[in-house]
Amino acid sequence: MNNTDDNDNPRSSGLPALRRYVPLAAWAVAILTILMIPLRIIQYGYLPGDDALRHAAKAVSGRPWPEILVLGPSFHFDPNWGWHWLLREIYLSTHWNTEGLVLFEVIALFVVAGWAAMLCLKRPEAWLAAMVLISLVSDFLPRLLLGRPFVLTITAVAVIFLAWQRHGPAPPKWWTVLWMTPLITLAVFLHGVWYLWTLPIAAFFLAGQFRWCFMLAGSWIAATFFGSALTGHPVESILQALQVAFRAVGLHETQNTLVSELQPSGGDIYTIILIGGLLIARQLLKLDAPPLHRNPAFWLVVMCWVLGCETSRFWEDWGLPALMVLMTCDLQMIFQARFALESFKRLGLVCGLALAAYAVTTSDVGSRWTHNLTQQYLSVAEHPELEGWMPDNGGIFYSAEQSLFYQTFFKNPDGDWRYVLGFESSLMTDEDFAVYQSVRWNDGDAKAYKPWVDKMRPQDRLVILGGRGDQPNIPQLEWNYGVSGIWIGRLPRTNSPPVAPKISATAAH
Repeated sequence: MNNTDDNDNPRSSGLPALRRYVPLAAWAVAILTILMIPLRIIQYGYLPGDDALRHAAKAVSGRPWPEILVLGPSFHFDPNWGWHWLLREIYLSTHWNTEGLVLFEVIALFVVAGWAAMLCLKRPEAWLAAMVLISLVSDFLPRLLLGRPFVLTITAVAVIFLAWQRHGPAPPKWWTVLWMTPLITLAVFLHGVWYLWTLPIAAFFLAGQFRWCFMLAGSWIAATFFGSALTGHPVESILQALQVAFRAVGLHETQNTLVSELQPSGGDIYTIILIGGLLIARQLLKLDAPPLHRNPAFWLVVMCWVLGCETSRFWEDWGLPALMVLMTCDLQMIFQARFALESFKRLGLVCGLALAAYAVTTSDVGSRWTHNLTQQYLSVAEHPELEGWMPDNGGIFYSAEQSLFYQTFFKNPDGDWRYVLGFESSLMTDEDFAVYQSVRWNDGDAKAYKPWVDKMRPQDRLVILGGRGDQPNIPQLEWNYGVSGIWIGRLPRTNSPPVAPKISATAAH
C-alpha cells in the first residue's frame, strides 16, 4: 500500500493539519531572509563608499548645499531634496549620528525592495531563486545594498512589471493608475530622477502592450508633476535634473574622466547566455509563459543592454532589475508546476533557496563588505594630530577625488568649510571643473593643481591621495601625512621655507 500522498508527503493523521501552514511558513522564511541579509552585512562593519555617506551627512548638517559646496551656475536646487527631507526628519526624531543614518539607508532600502517584489508574487521563493541566479552574472544585489534612493526607483519598476505579469494578457483596469501614480510619485520625490521613466514606457510600447503603455505614461506625467511639486520647486527640480544629466556627460572630453557609473560597459555576455537558458527551460518544461517579444521586461533588458554599452548605469539600474523580474516570473511558473502549494517539498525548497540567497549575498568575497574597515578618515575627533590641518572656518577643501568628499563630509557634517568637488563634478564652477578635468586627464600630475594652489588662502587646504613616500611636488605648500594614504597641504604659516612633511604615528601603520 502506498503510504504517501500525491505530493510525496507521508500519510498521517497529523500531517494534513500541518500542511495548511506550509504557505505561511514559506512566506515567513522568505520575508525573514530578506531582513536577515542586510542585518548580517552590517555586522561586518560595512559602510557604503559614496552617496549614502553624503546623504546622511547632509541630513545631520541641516545646511543647504551652497554652504557645503563651491557651486557653479548649473546648481539651482537640491537634486535629492525628498530623500534629504526624509533623513532629516528621521535624524530629528532619533538623533542618530551619520553612521546610524547610513545603516538605516542600507537596511530599509534593501528590505523595501525585496518585500515589495515578493508581495507581487504568489510564490515568494521565486524572488529568492532569482537572487541566487543574478548573483552568478552580476553585482546587482550589492548595488541594492548601497543605501541610495535609486533603489526606490528600481523597486517601483519591478512592482509595475510584476503586476503586469500577474495581471495576464487582459488589459489593465482603470484603477491601475490609482496605485501606479503614487508609486512613481514617491520614487520621483525621493530619488529625483524622473526622465528615465521613459525607458519602461518604451518597453511596454515595444512589447505591444499599448494600454499598459499609455496608462503608465499618464501615471508618469502626473507623478512627475506631483513628485516635483512636493519639493516646493516643481519647475526648478524638473529642469535641473535634465541640466545636470546633460552636463554630467557632455562636459567631459574623454570617458576616463567620467565617474565609473557613467563610463561604458562592454556588454554583458552572461546576460545573453542566461536569457538563452530561460528560452530552453520554457521549451523543455512547456511553460505557459507569454513570448519574450510580448514581455516588456524583456524589451527593457534589450534596450538597457544596448544603452549600457555607452553608459553602464542604464544596465546596472534599469536592465538588471528587468532581467531579475524576467527570471522571477519564469521561476514562479516552474515552482507552481512542480511543487504543490502545501507540499512539504515546497517548504524544503524555500528553505534551501533562503540559505542559498543568504549565503551568496552575505559572503564577504573580495572583501566587498569589509573593505572600509581599514579606511582612515580626515577627522580631528578620530585623529587629534590633524588639529590645524583641516580647513579653517570659511575655508575651502580642494581635492579632485570624490571619495575624499564623501568620507570627509561623512565624518565632519558640521565642518565650517566648503568642498570644491562634491557628489557631481558638473555642479562645479567652470573654472574649477577645468582644473579637475586637467588633474584627471594628467593622472594627478602636480602641475595640474597650479590654478588651485595660486588662489589658495591660509584657511584653505589641498588634499591629495598618495602613499607615505609620495609627497606631492608642490613646494608652495607645507604638507602633512596625518592619515594613511592622504596628504594635506596648506600655505606656510610663516615666511620661512615650507617645513618638512609631518608623518604621524597613526599614518605610519
